[in-house]
Order: sequence, then C-alpha cells, then structure tokens
Amino acid sequence: MSRPPASDRASTGQKIEQAIEKAFDPLATALKRATTPPAKAAPGKPGLEVSPLAVPFPAIPAIGGVEIATARAGFYKHERDDLVVFRFARGATCAGVFTRHKIGSAPVDWCKRHLGAEGGGQDVRALVVNAGCANAFTGKAGADAARRTASEVAKRFGCRQRDVMLASTGVIGVVLDARKIVARLPAIEADLDADRWAGAGQAIMTTDTFPKGSFAECEIEGWTVRIAGIAKGSGMIAPDMATMLAFIVTDAAIAPPVLRALLGLHVRTTFNSVTVDGDTSTNDTCLLFATGASGAPRIGRVGDRRLKDFSRALDKVMLDLAHQLVRDGEGATKFVKVTVDGAASPASARKLAKSIADSPLVKTALAGEDANWGRVVMAVGKTEEPVDRDRLSIRFGPHVAAIEGAPSPHYDEAAMSAYMKNPEIDITVDVGSGRASATVWTCDLTKRYVEINGDYRS
Repeated sequence: MSRPPASDRASTGQKIEQAIEKAFDPLATALKRATTPPAKAAPGKPGLEVSPLAVPFPAIPAIGGVEIATARAGFYKHERDDLVVFRFARGATCAGVFTRHKIGSAPVDWCKRHLGAEGGGQDVRALVVNAGCANAFTGKAGADAARRTASEVAKRFGCRQRDVMLASTGVIGVVLDARKIVARLPAIEADLDADRWAGAGQAIMTTDTFPKGSFAECEIEGWTVRIAGIAKGSGMIAPDMATMLAFIVTDAAIAPPVLRALLGLHVRTTFNSVTVDGDTSTNDTCLLFATGASGAPRIGRVGDRRLKDFSRALDKVMLDLAHQLVRDGEGATKFVKVTVDGAASPASARKLAKSIADSPLVKTALAGEDANWGRVVMAVGKTEEPVDRDRLSIRFGPHVAAIEGAPSPHYDEAAMSAYMKNPEIDITVDVGSGRASATVWTCDLTKRYVEINGDYRS
C-alpha cells in the first residue's frame, strides 16, 4: 500500500539540536534523553523501541475462506502470543517459495516436500506458525516435531497431514517442542475468527518492532477480489527466494501452478530485492493461499489475461511487505533505495545494486549522514561486473556527486549534507555499460544493530 512521503527537511529546531549533539556529544545526547519522553516500546522482544521508520498496520477486512487465531505457546519467557494458526475452507490452494540456504529448517523441508508432490497445493486446510524457535539444524528430532505438529492439527481440522503447512522463526539449533503447540490447539480452535490479521502479524514477530501487513483489492471478470498479507523480518534479511516469513491470502480461485508462477514472477523484484544485513535465513518462506470464496471464476492457466489486475495487486502487496522489512531493519534509521542504471544486463545491474546495498561501509556512512560517495565507487568496482569508469555517475537524491567518471564540478557539500539528514535516501548509479537497470532497498547500519544481535538469545 502507498505510504505518505516523509518530510524533505528537518525543522530549524531539529537542525540546531543535531548541530549541538555533533559538537558536544555525548553531553548533548545525555541532556536530550533526560528531557525527551522515552520512545514507544515495541510489542515484540522486551527492550526494543519501535523503529523510527515504522508504518501503521493497515485495516484488513475479512478474507472469505480463512479464519485465524493466536495464542501463547510459551516459546518466549515473557508474556506474548507466539503461535498463529490459519484455517482455510475446503478447496483452498497454495504455493510457496523457500530459502535456498543449504541448511533449511524442518518446516521448510515439510512444506517443500508436500507442495512439490503430485497434486501438492490442492485443498490445503491449515497453516501453523510459531515464533521463538526456528526448528532449524535440528536433525531427525526437528523433523519429527514438525510431523507431530501437522498430525495433531490435521486430526482436529479433519484433513490430511500434507494439507497442513508449517513455518517457524527464532533461534537456530533448538528442537521445536510440539507439545506446547498441541496444548494450545483447543483454545485456538475455539478462538478462530476472520478478523485476526493484526494479532497474527504481531504474534510472528521476533526482533521486529512493529507488525507488518498489507491489503489490496482488484477485479477478475467484474468480481471484486481481496488480497491480504503479513510478514515478519528485521535481521538476517538478504532473501534468496522470499522474506524470512510472509503469508498472503486471497479469496480468488487460482490453481497451484498459477500461484507458483505468480510468486516466481514477483519475488525477484520484491522480497528478493531487499537487504538489511546480507545474511540469508535458514527459514525463509513465502506462502500464497487462494480460498476461492470471492465467487470469481477459477483461473487454471498461467497465461490467462484475466490475471492482469490480480498480478498487479499481488505485486503491490508483496512490495509493500518487503519495504516494511527494510523499515524495521534492526537499528535502522534510514530507508534507502539503490538504483543502478546503464548496466550490461539485468543480472549485472542487480549484482551491482546489491553490492552497494550490502556494503557495511556504505551503510555506516548512511547512518552517519555522510554522503561518502567514494564508498559507492568502491562497492561498484569490487563486483567485477562490466563498468565503464569514465562514464560512471552517482547521485544522492537530486544531488549529483560524480559524473562522467569524476567528481561533479557542481558538487554542493552543504546541499548534500542537508539531504543526508532525510529518513529516506535515494542513491542512483549509472555504470555506463548498457541499458539494464535494477533497484534494491536497504537500510543503514547503526550501533543498535550490534546491540540487538549481541543480545539476541537472552
């Protein structure tokens, strides 16, 4: 969903405050903390403050054919919901994309196996998601825990084990205690309701500081179709297929092969085009469900022209969720769009953009509000992709830093410094080697990132 643009310039008071802090820090910082109300605490892990780039959870109406419930299973020491169950109407279909990490989790293995089997993705009846335990690198014990979870949910919902999808997030190397989930199933079943999207978004959080959701409507042959999704992710974000966890539901009637094709089409430019820290998770999962409850005609062919509006709306939801992951990057204070133009090929443009977006030197310069474009030059050159040094150009927003392979003769340090104070930054690089382009979204790298990850398991 579209978001209102951030203010383009700080107020006079903010500028004075920033100047004082730069000159007298840490004294000014201490004074500020003493006179400023504490930041709003995040609803997830204790001790985290809501990201300054956070966006509100959208209003998501009921999606026909799906009910949701949340509960506290006890995977966290503190009081919070950490379990979500979706129940789908009979005939719902599903497709997924998963991490290509060499050490995938037990839930990833479970979903890949059953969705990839003959007839996979037909009549999927449930999704079970837990936070606080990734159930990754847990061997046979972890696989058995996944199977037991699916088995118990299948018994309660009257379906096959293979019709239950699973997802987990949290600490790696800890076997999922399936008994904690099973013990909550009676309460979960009694609490199932169509209006639980916000609670579900909050229950799957780990180090996230705000729940992430998105909603869109479109038409298929005159029938209104709804698409809703939630996602979680804050660190360990450099997806190699999807995001850490994302679950999207539509009331359209779409066959599994078509859902797979749609995910494959849009993942590359949404979830696979964001990065927080360059690390890919063991548990990356994106599942797309279609309940068929809208009344719209069933789509069974990938090239069906009736999918045009739906495809556009799905892309909008996926990109919105992907952007929210970056906005909630651990310790992030800047939302950064990196665009590479003039590349030799789309793959080359993408690799160049990722190199800039993942560079710790670029990201720390952004955190310090320093337009150190020499670090961008470094990130471009180290890729060994085709680059014409004498045609290389770099812009930060509307401000030209370098042009035709040299510093811009019109470079304005004051204007550039003022621009770098914005919470949203655009970096555009033309490498002069072709016509291809790519865009990647990232965030800055702050001291807070180190603090959060140094204390992750406590």
